[in-house]
Order: sequence, then C-alpha cells, then structure tokens
Amino acid sequence: MGRKQTKSGKIRLTEVAKLAGVSPITASRFFRNPEALSLSKRERVDSAVKELGYVPNLAARALASHRTEVIGVVIPSLTNNVFADVLRGIYDSSEGSRYTIQLANTRYSILQEEKLLRLFRAQKPAGLIVTGINQTAESRTILESMNCPVTQIMEIGDSPVDMMVGFSHYDAASAAISHILEQGRRRIGFLGARMDPRVQRRFEGYRDAMKAASLFDPNLIVTTSVPTTVTLGGTLFADLLAQTPDIDAVFCVNDDLALGVLFECQRRQISIPRDLAIVGFNDLEFTAAAVPSITSVRTNRYEMGRHAITMVIDAIEGRRPQTPVLDLGFQLVVRESSTRQSTMMAGSVGID
Repeated sequence: MGRKQTKSGKIRLTEVAKLAGVSPITASRFFRNPEALSLSKRERVDSAVKELGYVPNLAARALASHRTEVIGVVIPSLTNNVFADVLRGIYDSSEGSRYTIQLANTRYSILQEEKLLRLFRAQKPAGLIVTGINQTAESRTILESMNCPVTQIMEIGDSPVDMMVGFSHYDAASAAISHILEQGRRRIGFLGARMDPRVQRRFEGYRDAMKAASLFDPNLIVTTSVPTTVTLGGTLFADLLAQTPDIDAVFCVNDDLALGVLFECQRRQISIPRDLAIVGFNDLEFTAAAVPSITSVRTNRYEMGRHAITMVIDAIEGRRPQTPVLDLGFQLVVRESSTRQSTMMAGSVGID
C-alpha cells in the first residue's frame, strides 16, 4: 500500500487509523493511553505507525491537551557514574509507560539550570525530575509555576517544591567520621573536589563530627573546585601530607578521590590500613575490588531513580504519595581500608 502524504510530506493520524482499521479517536488514544485499547487494536495501530513512518506531533498534542507526555530529567552530569545509576533506575521503571524521558545536563551550572527549566516550562512536560534542593530563587519560582508533578532527587530537605527522594549527606558523612573515630584514629583529613552543595553538606557533617570530638583542625582540610578524578585524589592527598604529615586517616567526598589516595599511598609505601585509614563515598563497584578494599558510604542511587520516576508518574495519574519526602537512607560498608584488623569481613552499618 502506498503512502498518502500531505503536501508537506507528513503522514497524518487519519492515515494511520485507516490503515489500522480503527477510528482516528482510537488511533489518538494509542499515543495518549495505550492501556485503554485492546491488545489487538494496539498491535494494529503499532503496525500501521511503523509501516507509514508516522511521528506524532508532540507540540500539537501539547496545545490540545495542555501537556506533553514527556518527563524531563535535569541532572548535573552525564558522565558521573553516580548519575548513571540514577538514570538506569529512571529508565527501567518508566519502560512500558506512555511517557518519554528527556534529559538535560546542567554541568553543575546554576545559570544553565535556570535556562533549562525555562525551556522545559515552555514545552509543558507531564512531569519533572530535578537534582538537588539548592535551586536559585529564579529556578524555584520556575519549578513552582510548572503546573506538573516535580520530584527533587539526591538529597532531602524541609521545603520540597513538590516531592523529594534522597538521603542526608550530612548524616552520611557524620556516620563515616564516627566509624573512623571508633577505630582509634584522631588526625582525620578531609579531601573534597567540585564542592557542589551536596559535597558541602558532607563537609559540614565531617566538620561537626570532628568538632564534637574536639579534634577539628583546618590544616586537615584540602579542597578544590575542579572536577573530581582518581589522579586528583592522589594530588590532593600529597598536598594534605605536605601540610599535615601526622594524619592517620582521610575521608574523601567520593570514591574516585579515595582510590587516588590508595594509589598514592602505594607509591609512597604507606601501609593501608596500618598507617592510614581511607573512607570514600558512594560505594562504586571498584571499592570492593580494590586491594585493599575501600570502606565507603553506600547511597541507594538506582532506587532513587526508580522511586523518583514512579512518584512522578503516579502523581500525573492522580495517585499522589501520602508522604511527599522519601528518605532512602544510606549504608556505611566497612572494608579493609578503615580497620586495623586485616582479617575482618566486610560489613555494613545502615541508616534507613
């Protein structure tokens, strides 16, 4: 059967309906609410769409329904393994739904975030997932004017725009320092990179835990605003050793830095954990594979993405959660790098 095209060359929905043997209303419903159609009709419309190469006009549908079927996801990085896990949870849990995921990368820029949120607002998304709770006043105003479900992810706070799923970075860092102190360490260094708001909260958890133990010393702190890498971890640790040679432990704001510290210690023949304890953050896969294995704070990133998209879709369809703020907690996974007992088995301390 030949394609009957308009003068613009575009296939119309009426042509899809005719080929599938259904009404135009039924064909339209296939894109808006496919579950409302019988399996036979869904298969016929789907086959017609593929045969004709029909592409739905999202802009026109947005004007007609006042909403697209796009869910926007605003994250600060597409290369960071942390956000890769979050996105995997989002995509896995949205699979089979009628919604399309549209990604936007702020690259840790608050001005870029404002720009992207304005763009999303103009596109009338069905819902939105946005990273963090430290939006600018302008970004918050945009989010509050979206007129669609919004879920903030990666942390929790007292004033959600709408819904929120994450954990306390402050509490997680505090728990890591408590563990190090329990091992008898006293000169605990802090290594930080990028220093975005979530990293700053980890620093606050470190600082307050050290002050509570009367052990806080500014000379134990080395930070930078540049992006984190494994190599950077070694460089920052070298700087820390130069200014404070008597350190006996180091808390790193992420696992890349922790691995860099481990490599630098091996180059300098510093024994881990005998001479120095190392604790990272995020519990990426390599922390368990490293030799010695690295203690780290496990964050439930995949579950965060899965819950975030589920909350948005449920809210779109009228099933708003009774509790808008979901705290997924964290687990401190204790391994060889932070205990003087070299024969210990890996364990975890969870806070949910």
